[in-house]
Amino acid sequence: MAGKMGVRLTLGAALVTAAFGAQASVQLGACDAPFETVLQQSNTFDARAVWLNRQLAKWPGADASGSFKLYHSASGQISAAAGAKVSGADGALAMGLHTAAIPADAAQRFKYVGNGAVLAVEPADQSKLPALLKQQLVLVQENADGTVRDATTLQIAGALDDLYARAARVTDLGATVAKGHTAFKLWAPTAQQVSVCIYDNGYGKAASIENMRFDATTGVWSASRRSNLAGKYFKYAVDVVAPSKGLVRNLVTDPYSVSLTTDSLRSYIADLDSPKLKPAGWDKAPVPKKVAAQTDMSVYELHVRDFSINDSTVSAANRGKYTAFTETGSNGMKHLAALSRAGMTDIHLLPVYDIGSVPEQGCVVPQPSGAPDGEGQQALVAATFIKDCYNWGYDPYHYSAPEGSYATDPADGARRIIEFRQMVMALHKTNLRVGMDVVYNHTYRGGQEEKSVLDRVVPGYYHRLNAKGVVERSTCCDNTATENMMMAKLMIDSAELWTRHYKIDSFRFDLMGHQPRAAMEALQARVDKAAGRHRGGAPINLIGEGWNFGEVENGARFVQASQLSLNGSGIGTFSDRGRDAVRGGGAGDSGEKMFSMQGYINGLVYDANAHAGQRPKEDLLRTADLVRVGLAGSVRTYKMKTWQDKELELQAIDYSGQPAGYASEPGEVVNYVENHDNQTMYDVNVFRLPLATSGAERARVQMLGAAINAFSQGVAYYHAGFDILRSKSLDRNSFESGDWFNRLDWTYQDNYFGVGLPPEADNGKDYALMKPLLANPALKPAPADIAFARDAFRDLLKIRASSTLFRMRTAADINQRLHFLNTGSAQVPTVVAARIDGAGYPGAAFKTVTYLINVDKVEQSIVADEEKGKRYRLHPVHAAPGAADQRAQSARYDSGTGRFTIPARTAVVFVE
Repeated sequence: MAGKMGVRLTLGAALVTAAFGAQASVQLGACDAPFETVLQQSNTFDARAVWLNRQLAKWPGADASGSFKLYHSASGQISAAAGAKVSGADGALAMGLHTAAIPADAAQRFKYVGNGAVLAVEPADQSKLPALLKQQLVLVQENADGTVRDATTLQIAGALDDLYARAARVTDLGATVAKGHTAFKLWAPTAQQVSVCIYDNGYGKAASIENMRFDATTGVWSASRRSNLAGKYFKYAVDVVAPSKGLVRNLVTDPYSVSLTTDSLRSYIADLDSPKLKPAGWDKAPVPKKVAAQTDMSVYELHVRDFSINDSTVSAANRGKYTAFTETGSNGMKHLAALSRAGMTDIHLLPVYDIGSVPEQGCVVPQPSGAPDGEGQQALVAATFIKDCYNWGYDPYHYSAPEGSYATDPADGARRIIEFRQMVMALHKTNLRVGMDVVYNHTYRGGQEEKSVLDRVVPGYYHRLNAKGVVERSTCCDNTATENMMMAKLMIDSAELWTRHYKIDSFRFDLMGHQPRAAMEALQARVDKAAGRHRGGAPINLIGEGWNFGEVENGARFVQASQLSLNGSGIGTFSDRGRDAVRGGGAGDSGEKMFSMQGYINGLVYDANAHAGQRPKEDLLRTADLVRVGLAGSVRTYKMKTWQDKELELQAIDYSGQPAGYASEPGEVVNYVENHDNQTMYDVNVFRLPLATSGAERARVQMLGAAINAFSQGVAYYHAGFDILRSKSLDRNSFESGDWFNRLDWTYQDNYFGVGLPPEADNGKDYALMKPLLANPALKPAPADIAFARDAFRDLLKIRASSTLFRMRTAADINQRLHFLNTGSAQVPTVVAARIDGAGYPGAAFKTVTYLINVDKVEQSIVADEEKGKRYRLHPVHAAPGAADQRAQSARYDSGTGRFTIPARTAVVFVE
């Protein structure tokens, strides 16, 4: 036994020497090794204990009996079986019970950690902790005879954030090229050794290796070369104890990569300020000034590949690429230019940072075919999705580098930088701002997987862990922990980079409610400063998904950046209030509910379909009130007469147990009825409108949804193709459904309804319900229906753009100027109507604006006594000779009686 222990300690000592010794070096051959080399396999433990700071640890469930020791092993050789004595350790520290109060900041941060023993590192041992955190650490509760009662490892974020707080102020992580030299910096405080491998190109063997130096105050490893290495590539060789494996050497790309080679195998060295990486005129190219306040935003959400892959007017080499946006004569760019002229302000691009799921070289493009209700199309898509060219991109690999599959040459790290900037320039030239959809809430891979980056640099730090130390996955993938200092820093630094170096105007944050409000507010300040300093820009607009769920729900770990927690921040969240009222049902509806849960525009009560049954009138009245909540910007303090004749603030109106009105200011709300998630509006209406509804009427119904969105206070958000009746053949989740189910037709001949049953994984349980719909040719719109929707949508954009009354700046403005007509128990429930007073309001353009939306399939009239004697006329857009909706021109107003008459399924605006 003694002899075996001696051998193990000798091995451990040798590995410590290799890791920390002055003579240690990693040889060049390591740079061409596999992504992971296990130097010493270890036993694995769960991580139930949590470091609260550099001194204290809490072990939920552990009582105070026995003694506690913190065992350490540089080679990861600890064995701690219950009932036996610990073996394989290089040493141990005694930890005593801490009975005093936990410091307030640590107590607040770790409030979610369960009850249990709080342990303290002895004062004399505290200076040892930084070195010990580079080793395997196992906390053991021992019996009086020294045998193991229980053992666990510890979650490390609290200790690292306390020990290395200065790292938050490091401004040059990653590779930096300046003044003829190149520097590399990597935050890896638990690494035993780090080297940087340098490659002349993206495919050949390593040219050189530099061993890096460790800064004990920041936890940053650094190296430098007295030469400009721009255009070359690099990776880090990180020797670190990974809880799942042992002591490993990870060959890993840089978390701060600004570009990469094909399939992200190596990081690219670049000076983003170099003229070589800028398109001609980049520095002086103006940024659109269309958005003076967040409520001015009208957003078109667009996927880079969707935009051009199906557009034959784009040259073949540019289809599906950033450079497609530079072809201003293409059908797609003509479409965007027309939207811009009508009043669209922003193009929001689905993820364009480096994603992990699309092969950047040799990806396949399946060519499905089959009957409108056939299964063959989806079967082919399902068989090829792993290697095809398509994914939405909610699978971040490197947050601060452009995606390579959208570049014309993914092997050249410079191309994706230049071409991304060309895309931004082209959109800006079309007077459209550019927004990015960013996904800082999770990573594509974690742990020791090959496409894991953060966990292979600092294992166990960047991801949010559960009570056993397992990564939380409530967002679908490996959740990041933006409550941890360096994950928040990575997010904020990344957003600043996109703002400064790519002139990004706005950001849309995926599942933003999984991030702390404090981190988002810090990000807002940083990007605003970057925009002001580097491009003289207005504040950067931040919007995101404020859904409240998962391990952080209801503030379990921190104050979230969620719907109900962002009041006063100015950050916008998507509102499900108006969305669900307009569409009907909820995002997860399946089976008969897809038909029966009709919404305000598609027949609730007044035009029941064959599945809906007889719904009470109260359902329609209640839903009409929720539509009004959205029209009022979901502002908490706005008062409205409800269907029950109560005068209530919107925050007092119930929405599934939450306040219907939740925002302090209108800029904190994003209104939408369709985005990339769930079925398109057209497909929802295939389910919910009565089957006999004509194609022309289906187009009108869709434009009612557009009108509600356009007239709602707050940010207006639209999914690309909404304006041309986009269908995904009933697909509820097209994130990896390929080009086939995600196509757009800028010739306006087809909306791609009935191109086969959608992928079985997400839709198969409803195939029996879908098949007869997809096979029904009457449900496919004619080109004339698509053209009507296209033109009517643009007219609605023009109307919204014509007056600031549709996009008022403050809650006080809305409270003072917005007055709903036709409310209470005696209302005509299929008509929502409102007057907005414009006197003295900057940009109002009119003394008064009154809009009316009749969702019924028959003409309706309302009488508003307070509107008698006005000099209303149709809005100039409606009255123009080329107005898209000729039906609106038959709307009438009687000054003597205050009666408005609105044609069936028509939205109309009167002005004076």
